[in-house]
Amino acid sequence: MTTGSFLAVAPTGNNHGPVQVSHTFQLSYADHTPHHSIGTTCYTFDLQDASIVERTFAELEKGYFNKLRFCMMPKHYDFCLHDPCAFPYEGTPMDASRLTRENFMEYTGKTEGNHWDFTRFHPEFFRIHDRTVERLMQLGIEADLILFHAYDRWGFSKMSMEDNLRYLKYITARYSAYRNVWWSMANEYDLLTHLSVDDWEQMADTLVKNDPYHHLRSIHNCETFYDHTKPWITHCSCQRCDHYKTTETTTQLRETYGKPVIWDEVGYEGNLPHCWGNLTAEELTRRSWEAVIRGGYCGHSETYLSDDNLIWWCHGSALKGQSAERFGFLLDFLKDVPGGGLKEGPQRDNIHFQWDDKIAVPEDDQYAGTWYFYYFSLWRPAFRQIYIDDTTWYDAEIIDTWNMEVIPAGRHKGKYELELPGRQYIGVRLKKCADQGD
Repeated sequence: MTTGSFLAVAPTGNNHGPVQVSHTFQLSYADHTPHHSIGTTCYTFDLQDASIVERTFAELEKGYFNKLRFCMMPKHYDFCLHDPCAFPYEGTPMDASRLTRENFMEYTGKTEGNHWDFTRFHPEFFRIHDRTVERLMQLGIEADLILFHAYDRWGFSKMSMEDNLRYLKYITARYSAYRNVWWSMANEYDLLTHLSVDDWEQMADTLVKNDPYHHLRSIHNCETFYDHTKPWITHCSCQRCDHYKTTETTTQLRETYGKPVIWDEVGYEGNLPHCWGNLTAEELTRRSWEAVIRGGYCGHSETYLSDDNLIWWCHGSALKGQSAERFGFLLDFLKDVPGGGLKEGPQRDNIHFQWDDKIAVPEDDQYAGTWYFYYFSLWRPAFRQIYIDDTTWYDAEIIDTWNMEVIPAGRHKGKYELELPGRQYIGVRLKKCADQGD
């Protein structure tokens, strides 16, 4: 019989352990430190040239994000047409020398011309992902690994079920030991039309049984939400299903599924011709705040066409937009929330709010009455009446979510009028004063 030993020591640096669900709708690390999920998407950044990868990590080091979604498999889609630097299986890809932006859909989903041995994984391909996951871990960034997707011209999206299950066993064996790994079973699962719900459930069962550490798991939609009440799903990974209404439905999703709600895709800041890829920075930032005041989380990405032909959402490289820094400001704001998370308020019958107030309060009821956040979103009042109760003193702060400013606004109790800047994307934060003396 083989024996051995190991030494367990206290965690060091930014090691808080893996992220898990807490308080039903929130997330925290194993040591109970809250995890406020502020993510971004760079689908295939680590399959680009080394210089692009380094530029991407230079941006991630700025600390705007604590989660990153990326694909395990290569991606073929508009503006993302070249072969990756390596492939997951031994073999050769199809000849794509005639591929252009005008005919890329003719190549999408094709299998002919590719020659792969799906029983022989290509180690160097997975070593690339190994290095990525580890570097993200060192930066305190969760690695949300997208396992399947439909954007493909190499045949990886149409492997047999036997091959899919072999792949899942290999992936879980290779990456389960990393504390910062999350599993995204699919990006836009409903575009993989050859797979049934029973197929997804079989693959999910394999994922769960082969991950001894029970990492977070979800599945992401295009037009049709998966049934997130399934027990293998730990949180809702959402894409907007409406061209206009997105994160405003966060409370409804919490009530429907009883799990954390993460908007991994609400559209992107950019200038692509597609409706999902040409939001203003202001609108993407607004959607992120609309999510968090309702007790959810929201992710970022950007899709700017430029002379370098590199788009953050796919290739990584350098950020070009204005919303990323504001997601970092939101992350700092969330770290101020007592108890670790928010929900839509008010929750107490004796609080006097106006009919059109949109207010967030701490998720943990032990902090009821200690902290409030009013968010005015698209509206731009010159002043606002505030009334919590007649006896409690609160410090007021004006939060300018666009200009990233926190402006002290005095100490108050009872009913009062608070002067505001009269511009969009303003909020008011109230904190119960430690000293309640007059």
